[in-house]
Amino acid sequence: MQVSRRSFLKLSGGAVMAGGIGLSLKPVKAHADPLKIRFATETTTICPYCGVGCGIIVAARNGKIINTEGDPDHPINRGSLCSKGGSISQLSVNKNRLDKPLYRAPFSKEWKTVTWDWALDKIAANIKMSRDKDFTFTNKKGETVNRTTAIASIGSAALDNEECFLYQKFLRSLGLVYIEHQARI
Repeated sequence: MQVSRRSFLKLSGGAVMAGGIGLSLKPVKAHADPLKIRFATETTTICPYCGVGCGIIVAARNGKIINTEGDPDHPINRGSLCSKGGSISQLSVNKNRLDKPLYRAPFSKEWKTVTWDWALDKIAANIKMSRDKDFTFTNKKGETVNRTTAIASIGSAALDNEECFLYQKFLRSLGLVYIEHQARI
């Protein structure tokens, strides 16, 4: 059977009119699911990743972050976020995020879970040992320098400006010279 466009429209129109295929032309009631941020507390903040300072709205319920989105009223980003800012909720809500420190002993192939107290004590002991072994009080000219070149630091892009300031002060107080920060996009 040859079906032209015209005959197809006639047949399908007739079928609809007859209700043969069960189509109804009555208006459909639309409904929306409740918003996941309903009854949540919204707080504005600044994205911690780079120095641009994009505004973010964080929605929390019962002390847990349930949503983050760009702040449309913020003069810098006007609601838009880059890929890092758009995934910021994963800093706190992520099933793959480690919540306990892991330690791998020298020459070991296995990681073991340790307590926070043990991990922080171990880090402090390693910093003190490295610093004491290489600390320089004066240079060759006899000038006071109070520095160590045995330790270096690469900061985190997840720190905001205030945290970076405190981190920098802490590192300088240890006498570190080699300090870098990864906050560039």
